Amino acid sequence: MNTLTPPAYHARVEENMGLVHTCCHRFAGKGIEYDDLFGAGCVGLCKAAKGFDPNLGYRFSTYAVPLILGEIRRLFRDGGSVKVSRSVKELGLAVNRILPLLREQLGREPTLQELSQTLGSSPEQISEALCAAQPVLSLSGNGEEQRPWEIPVASKEDEICDHQALRQALAHLPDADQKLIHLR
Repeated sequence: MNTLTPPAYHARVEENMGLVHTCCHRFAGKGIEYDDLFGAGCVGLCKAAKGFDPNLGYRFSTYAVPLILGEIRRLFRDGGSVKVSRSVKELGLAVNRILPLLREQLGREPTLQELSQTLGSSPEQISEALCAAQPVLSLSGNGEEQRPWEIPVASKEDEICDHQALRQALAHLPDADQKLIHLR
């Protein structure tokens, strides 16, 4: 298991931030802001830095990339960066099921108090569930369509992957061959 000191841990994380950017570019423009992707990727990188065991013979990048991608994919699976507890989601579904019935019975929009009495929850909980059930609006959207503005950035993913693969391959060559290739 990893026994890195805090300075060595921080150094490993800082040295490998490029892996996070590379992984994030794979998912850019797919519905989640780049900053959120980067944040999730950094969580994966920190987990990798904590769990990496160099005694197993693998390079850190080989271990870290699946963890970084896993955190980013979890972000998509969980529906974005805003986390809502299961109980709040369930209460929101219950409110949305009961709203049409109460509207029909009362002939108007029910109040929070009426919803609260019907569902046996506090008005604060009902309000929170209603807010959580609303679709997420992008702060960087461009008008009615709510599509985020994309800033085109050239992806260096292939170049970085090739460079990493080359470094790994060169590490297995004898010193004389490494020097010859380096000089070439």
